[in-house]
Amino acid sequence: MKNRHSNTPTMEQRFVTHFPGDESGSTLPRQTPEVFYSLVKPTPVPSPQILLWSEDAAALLDWPRPLDRKGWEAQVLAGNLELPGSRPYALRYGGHQFGHWAGQLGDGRAIALGELKNSQGALWELQLKGAGPTAYSRRADGRAVLRSSLREFLCSEAMFHLGVPTTRALSLVTTGEPVLRDMFYDGHPELEAGAITTRLAPSFIRFGNFEILTASGEVENLKRLADYTIATHFPELLPPPGESLYLTWFKEISRRTARLMVEWLRVGFVHGVMNTDNMSILGLTIDYGPYGWLDVYDPGFTPNTTDASQKRYRFSQQPGIGLWNLARLAEALAPLVPDPEALEGAFEVYRETFADSYQAMMRHKLGLSSWKGEADDILLRDLDQVLRSTEMDMTLFYRALTLELSPSGAGISAAMREAFYFLPNEKLEADMSAWLARYRERVLAEGRPIDKVKAMMNQANPYFILRNYLVQEALDALARGDETVCQELLSALRTPYESNAVTQKFSGRRPEWARQKPGCSDLSCSS
Repeated sequence: MKNRHSNTPTMEQRFVTHFPGDESGSTLPRQTPEVFYSLVKPTPVPSPQILLWSEDAAALLDWPRPLDRKGWEAQVLAGNLELPGSRPYALRYGGHQFGHWAGQLGDGRAIALGELKNSQGALWELQLKGAGPTAYSRRADGRAVLRSSLREFLCSEAMFHLGVPTTRALSLVTTGEPVLRDMFYDGHPELEAGAITTRLAPSFIRFGNFEILTASGEVENLKRLADYTIATHFPELLPPPGESLYLTWFKEISRRTARLMVEWLRVGFVHGVMNTDNMSILGLTIDYGPYGWLDVYDPGFTPNTTDASQKRYRFSQQPGIGLWNLARLAEALAPLVPDPEALEGAFEVYRETFADSYQAMMRHKLGLSSWKGEADDILLRDLDQVLRSTEMDMTLFYRALTLELSPSGAGISAAMREAFYFLPNEKLEADMSAWLARYRERVLAEGRPIDKVKAMMNQANPYFILRNYLVQEALDALARGDETVCQELLSALRTPYESNAVTQKFSGRRPEWARQKPGCSDLSCSS
């Protein structure tokens, strides 16, 4: 990516040139049958300014840091100025939302600009989130507020540096234009600062892109999209003898989805809205809405107020929902794989991949070189029971485990006590001490050097995570005109497994004041 005034890059448009679309440019909400996208221009904003910039994401585009936060880059990343070759569009897709078919959905406030090729020849799609209405905005305005945009930007960075497959965020631009939002849908709308996030991914195609085509009876279009997706994003796939390429492809999607679910569980991440239109065909974490992280270890936790009663997308349910969503994708792909038993057989690929990956993940978190079948299954089950019996901080607990490995260790270390939100009672103290003794004996029995065991554990267990209250503190500081907290937090996100001067500022338990504070414990889909 060069300066606009010297060798300005030209965007490529593989998707737009490959498929038919609605080229009217109209933002009138409507059904768009027989097309894959609708062309749409971003709606200009009055005074864009770059608030946050990801050096790591920019490196994917060979894009140097802007010299002026209000310069031409801000105009491009706000949608006011088009790069050469850009033909902005919104994708058409459908989806199952909270278990029910919702029909046509589409990019209601995301507008794709096209793709940029870096010096290695890789293409990255650029997408503006919050750049104005599209044909799929329904009754909404297509805008986004700083509150949700900051959360998406920071979480994209956090997940990448944690090693979790994810879309990326290049920039966060404030627009100088207020946006009206009812944060908790309780009849109290307020004006909030507007913002636009630039997102990057090899592709933003999702399960719902295929669902809408099958639901509309567009079988030929379904085949075209599947063929394009495989050729463009899965070129390495070779079906075994007697198996169709479509089935091989679905199995690969199942594997990637299973591994993604394991990664979410590893770091304590809760997506919050695992609708099929929020599931990436590439196995990436996509669409950061009312997400959350486990402070207290609570398998039933969901941060989404919309899901508060049903808890469909709670932490422990995410692997099951991943499989449920794959079943909906299988239904959409059924016209291409007429053997239903073969498609159903692919679900076993998901189950096996998840089981193997989960076991390997827990082995690394606990510092074990092997898994001893039922004995270790029982050790893990008993750990779950002990953690459930009190308010224990998941992240601090696993990091403190390394301090329990001294051969002469006994009881509960001071670092482990820091993971308790309340002082343990006598029974809990005894239960925890007993489990730690069994765990210590199990690890030491392997005879491996303790420093190597600790290194393995510290690569699997983050030192700190992007807790919701940390984002809220950054937002509160921005409201006072202070960007320092936000910039420090962004810096810390780049080394989440290290204890250093930056990460130590953000590594403690959730403070008590954040237990019930909006934006810290409860979040809605309003953004």
